[in-house]
Amino acid sequence: MVSQKLSTEKVAFQLILHSGNARSLLMEAMRFARDNEFELAETKVSEAKYELNEAHRSQTSLIQNEALGTSVEFSILLVHAQDHLMTTITVKELTEEIIYLHKKIENS
Repeated sequence: MVSQKLSTEKVAFQLILHSGNARSLLMEAMRFARDNEFELAETKVSEAKYELNEAHRSQTSLIQNEALGTSVEFSILLVHAQDHLMTTITVKELTEEIIYLHKKIENS
């Protein structure tokens, strides 16, 4: 039981780490877009997508373990980690739209 709990905590911290990294990169992307530096903005979005994929990889390990019969114990830390991930996914979608709008304004 202890190893499963540590494993869940490790996954939660990986989710927080990678989601936080992605969110920071996305904020940078929006600042670059504001300055019409679209290539740099797109690079930051790509880097953020990599971080989100890493977060999803961690999340998937929990889902797979549960599907195989290893239940995941409820944890506020895990809820917090999931919240970070879902918020960052929303930030990614909004960042992509903001970059698009900045490009449209620049080209008009």
